[in-house]
Amino acid sequence: MNTPAARPHRWPLAADAQYLGPHDDTAPIDVTVVLRRKGIRPAPAAWPHPPAARREDFGTHWGADAADAESVRGFARTHGLQETGCELHRRVMHLRGAPQALQQAFGVQLGRYQVSAGGPVMLGCHGKPQLPADVAPAVIAVLGLDKRPVARPHFRRAMAAASTSYTPIQVGQLYDFPANTDGSGQTLAVIELGGGFTQADFTQYLQGLGINHPPTVTQVSVAGGTSQTGSDADGEVMLDVEIIGALAPGAAIALYFAPNTDQGFYEAISQAAHDTTNHPSIISISWGGPEDSWSAPSLAAMQSALEDAVALGVTVTVACGDSGFTDGESDGKPHVDFPASSPYVLACGGTKLTTNGSAIKSETVWNELAGNEGATGGGVSAQFARPSWQSSSKVPKGAKGFAGRGVPDVAGDADPTTGYQVRVDGQDQVIGGTSAVAPLWAALLARCSQTLGHSLGDPHEALYSIPATAFHDITKGNDGLFKAAKGWDACTGRGSPKGQALLNALSSMTSGSVGAPATTAPP
Repeated sequence: MNTPAARPHRWPLAADAQYLGPHDDTAPIDVTVVLRRKGIRPAPAAWPHPPAARREDFGTHWGADAADAESVRGFARTHGLQETGCELHRRVMHLRGAPQALQQAFGVQLGRYQVSAGGPVMLGCHGKPQLPADVAPAVIAVLGLDKRPVARPHFRRAMAAASTSYTPIQVGQLYDFPANTDGSGQTLAVIELGGGFTQADFTQYLQGLGINHPPTVTQVSVAGGTSQTGSDADGEVMLDVEIIGALAPGAAIALYFAPNTDQGFYEAISQAAHDTTNHPSIISISWGGPEDSWSAPSLAAMQSALEDAVALGVTVTVACGDSGFTDGESDGKPHVDFPASSPYVLACGGTKLTTNGSAIKSETVWNELAGNEGATGGGVSAQFARPSWQSSSKVPKGAKGFAGRGVPDVAGDADPTTGYQVRVDGQDQVIGGTSAVAPLWAALLARCSQTLGHSLGDPHEALYSIPATAFHDITKGNDGLFKAAKGWDACTGRGSPKGQALLNALSSMTSGSVGAPATTAPP
């Protein structure tokens, strides 16, 4: 695929947080230095893309260069920073240092910041970390100097009792998920930046759906993050795992809990992509934030982790936001959510789904903005150029005429008034949001992979070239600015799935061997 070019980006912290004073804690701080990749980029290959390499071999060809690591290591020693780990295959070096040493090393000012009135006080970094000219080219980003939250979960509860609700199994039936498939042989990774998982609720919920042998759920701690129940984000965690567990009960689930920081988010994606223990073939992400709330280095680091995932044959599904065309920004202008806007992920938009018995009666764009109950995200990226697989999709021009990547790619039921019946903290609830659509598509693609016998990897080329008959084309509704239309649109992408037709179309595209690693660099 074409490599997207990032546009200029502001350093966001000074604009969206109140400075309360210097950081006066003397406790050491751990930072992640993200290194550039060695190797060259190949010409695009036709789908299905074979993995660039096995996880065990990836670092040999496309990890960080040992010379780059040694350059950073020397810099760290000069400033009295301790190296606590280095993983060349993941392109990361972990450093620890006293706040004063880190400020001197990276030329920044650390302070206490408050993002919202009455909110928690957190460590913040004023200014972009700087590196010497002989070290800077090797480094994509220095993460960990800024502890502000970078993402929010994209789930919504109905403000009143939902008029209609479904179990995930019912939604799968409405979308004609392929028969005789359950995701066996697949592992689905789920990224969580808060909340907690309750095994008893998960088991009871699936048994109530007639699934007596629930999938195994493995919890992975990333950068000190752990499952912590008792917050509203529990709804996100349980929505994710219960949709996947209900629709792909033969698959395994790996939950990666990380802090809600750019460092935690990057590490979660990177560790999931490179995980040689759980071997996920799909990553589902239901968290994100407006593109312009990310610093340029953080955005670049996240992109490099997602690029690694694609190169390893891992498909990434991402919720595209629940606040309509503004993505929750207050300026009234169009914005899209990241990482949904990354061309390396399958961006998932939302619909309102009503039925007539066991058949779909209507499906429109999810938009409950009038009742303050959210709407699907969607629009045009201001950061990433339009990929080749969207060249004929009639994506509108973005800000200042920029030809950006269109969001979303696909859609599914998300309106909380036609939401999903789930169980959270011992209570039966109905939850919607595009957070439901990312695991919905992850489960569907796991079932497709089971039949195809290989991972879908980056599915964009395939999903944009297969016939429209593999989707429910959503032609009614809007997200507050963009309108649904025949074909791709900036509210619901190509539409919601017709699962069996989608699998048939993908099967017809598969030819030759896709299991052998490629001999070229990542796409």
